[in-house]
Amino acid sequence: MFWLQLNRVIGYWPVLLKGIGMTLALSVLSLLIGIVIGFAFGILRAGPNRTLSRAVGLYVDFFRGTPFLVQVFIVFFILPEIGIELSAFTAGVVALSNAAACFIGEIVAAGIQSVPAGQTEAAAASGFTRAQQMRLIVLPQAVRVVTPSLVGQFVLMIKDSSVVSAIGLLDLTRSGWMIVQSVPNGLLVFGIVGIGYFLICYPLIWLSRRMERRGQAPIL
Repeated sequence: MFWLQLNRVIGYWPVLLKGIGMTLALSVLSLLIGIVIGFAFGILRAGPNRTLSRAVGLYVDFFRGTPFLVQVFIVFFILPEIGIELSAFTAGVVALSNAAACFIGEIVAAGIQSVPAGQTEAAAASGFTRAQQMRLIVLPQAVRVVTPSLVGQFVLMIKDSSVVSAIGLLDLTRSGWMIVQSVPNGLLVFGIVGIGYFLICYPLIWLSRRMERRGQAPIL
């Protein structure tokens, strides 16, 4: 019986492959957008303008303190009520990018604050503008410090992407739900889905551990 069900699940490999492709596309696109916005959040959060820092901190805390599923529902079901209708994929990218940016922003802010103030003071005394100090001195060191944490955050983001299956996006998790309708063995089906996520995430987990063991990270 088990082998018969396994063969039936394997017969759904095109569905699983499509789900993996959707999970990767969603995660990679959201990651790229989340990095750009997250670095902007981090710079503002650690910047000298206290009003901006507190405003960004309040925004970040709100989204870090609410369930990701609620954020997905707000983007997909609430925004259309004010005239903003998004496809399931776009809604997933918006929600996931925003959540990633909030966590990445805090990580980057901590990295910037870890750079000794004496270095920026020396740069300022040498005639560097604030933008030059950030670009040439602070950010390269901050990125080196926070890269292992960022890689760990990327793993969490890939796993969080499974939530978007709740709005109908055919990612890896929803592929599992489709298959289990025909093969009534949830342990087998979602065991294979879990292996799919593991194969996607493990290279990043390995990379993060390697960086932590070395105690340093390459500059992105």
